[in-house]
Amino acid sequence: GNFRDLLSARPDSAPFCYWFGPTNVHRKWIKGSGMALWDIDPDSLKGKMPAFLPDVPEVRQDLADYFGEIAAWDAAIGVLLDELDRAGLTDNTLIVISGDHGAPGFPHGKCNLYDFGTGVCLSVTGPGVRGGRVVDDMVSLIDLAPTFLEAAGVAPPEMMTGRSLWPILRSDKSGLVDPARDCVYTGRERHVENARADLTPYPQRAIRTHDHLLIRNFRPDRWPLGDPYGLVDGPEPTVEELENNTRITLPDEDAGPTKAWLVGVRKGEEWKEHFNKVYGKRPQIELYDLRNDPAEMQNLADDPTHQTIRQQLEQRLLAELKRTDDPRLVDNGRFYETPPMAGPPYPDDPAAGRQKKR
Repeated sequence: GNFRDLLSARPDSAPFCYWFGPTNVHRKWIKGSGMALWDIDPDSLKGKMPAFLPDVPEVRQDLADYFGEIAAWDAAIGVLLDELDRAGLTDNTLIVISGDHGAPGFPHGKCNLYDFGTGVCLSVTGPGVRGGRVVDDMVSLIDLAPTFLEAAGVAPPEMMTGRSLWPILRSDKSGLVDPARDCVYTGRERHVENARADLTPYPQRAIRTHDHLLIRNFRPDRWPLGDPYGLVDGPEPTVEELENNTRITLPDEDAGPTKAWLVGVRKGEEWKEHFNKVYGKRPQIELYDLRNDPAEMQNLADDPTHQTIRQQLEQRLLAELKRTDDPRLVDNGRFYETPPMAGPPYPDDPAAGRQKKR
């Protein structure tokens, strides 16, 4: 394929960069494919589901199918590594394997700042990298750019927000390597442009330490995963629409069987509270104790015994937003709240006359 062509056309000793970004794990995928293609039995997940995912057959199958797509992606990585071996370049190539967001189309997943939405794998190998280790330092994908520069002998510009991982990669330590890496910062503005009727975002910023996650929701008056189109006044979306059309309702969560199932049971006594927890409006501050509540289900922001840690994390988060000149803090977030970032398009915008799809 194109990777083989790239290596073949490469002049001897010339450096190269190849980015492999498959869509396997993006919605939608074929129902039952996890079992049919990868022998991942949904029933094997029974009793193992995190608290934010209903432990029911429909959701277990959806998750098994997602795992199947991960297996397909893993197999594709294997093909690329074989090509690298065949070209004799493995020992002189820095290889980084990661993802850009958490699981799509699931509660707490993509478009959320909970761990299931922001946590991704990060595996690195290559010359100078000490392998056979698991490192627990808090790192972010923005750290990769300065890492690549330092690995190539180029000093990262001071303006870069990320911090090079090269010293950690070259270390022989496992667990916590750099004590200064005790947190990461995450943020979100928008996913689908018409997630809300007025085309506005859902601004969030968060700080995640080893023990806690604090999220600030700047506009708690808005629906976090998009307006519940059709769920209040109708017309009620069909199961087929919910499984295949992300924009039909709650558009900031991708369409799929899990979303369809939860919408379908939202009025029943057993699942009403769960539905409101994952799709309902959220308070301005969320605080979770990750040691005792790894599923991030119990918001402790107003708990009297957690006010000290809340204050500390809020101060650290605010300091980082100021340090990085986050536009969300300027003029009530005007940059993100007005065209072209949000709201109605400019009159001369080609999209101005285009009807937004539900």
